[in-house]
Amino acid sequence: MNRVKSILRSLTPHLGLVAVLAVLVAVFSMLSKNFFQASTVVSIANQIPDLTFLVVGMTLVLIIGGIDLSVGALLALASAVLGVLMDVHGWSIWLAFPIAILVSAAAGGINGAISVGFGIPSFIVTLGMLEMARGATKVVTESKSIYIGSRIEWFGQPIQGLAISPAFMVAIAAVVAGQLFLTRTIWGRYCIAIGTNAEAVRMSGIRSAPLCVSIFVLSGVMCGMAGLAQTSRLSSSDPNAAIGIELAAIAACVIGGTSLMGGRGNVIRSFIGVLIIQVLQTGLAQLGVSDASKQIITGLVIVVAVLLDALRTRWNDRT
Repeated sequence: MNRVKSILRSLTPHLGLVAVLAVLVAVFSMLSKNFFQASTVVSIANQIPDLTFLVVGMTLVLIIGGIDLSVGALLALASAVLGVLMDVHGWSIWLAFPIAILVSAAAGGINGAISVGFGIPSFIVTLGMLEMARGATKVVTESKSIYIGSRIEWFGQPIQGLAISPAFMVAIAAVVAGQLFLTRTIWGRYCIAIGTNAEAVRMSGIRSAPLCVSIFVLSGVMCGMAGLAQTSRLSSSDPNAAIGIELAAIAACVIGGTSLMGGRGNVIRSFIGVLIIQVLQTGLAQLGVSDASKQIITGLVIVVAVLLDALRTRWNDRT
């Protein structure tokens, strides 16, 4: 009986988020006759891989008590590197993609090394990286979109007979891997411990600095994966891609219950947060809501999510 209660208790946060998602689907299905269709589900599934990759890395960064504002810029930079290498230099995707991943991972490592090594808040460091990566993207692409075409779009196009893209399948695999890493490895347990009480971890003899830097590197790798996903979906590299996506990534994590204060988070729940945001945006688009109104509503969702996170933290502290 105790085992059953424990399982039900662990599922409660998931069920709450699934209920919110179900309510959104029901509301938009009533307001728009075209929403509750298979084509909408396929469209949503094939639009979320880039945000999903970012959310996997962002969840881990938030859990250790950091934040990464540079994820959108690193996505664009990885996409730019892909575009230049494949279009200008004629490289295959199998040669260009590792270089793009290496660039975004190195940028993530720089974020972590400066933040951890010099004790500078990651908010400031990654904000600086955001500007540098955006500038580097414009330099690499000469501020022009680079069309790649079928050489890369196969990764973001639905597989015939399955209706979902390879990018979506890889993104789901990343979510599963991220959750297993967090809950089934010592490394993942240390991440939670660092976010909960970094000083206690240090006093216990655990070297937290290399672990924290590696999490920022992993976030950079996820940015590279997101760059590949978005480039394949758009068939081109856009120097202005993913502006503001870091806010959506943070919002998805907070909606999923990841604490902005560190020490608490769940990759699967963050993914459900991605679904909630994408359903919201898709539903509003089908209702003909203007881009300005969609931004207001999305911003309101972020504020409410942060408020609920603060209230939940206070409640836990009292109990």
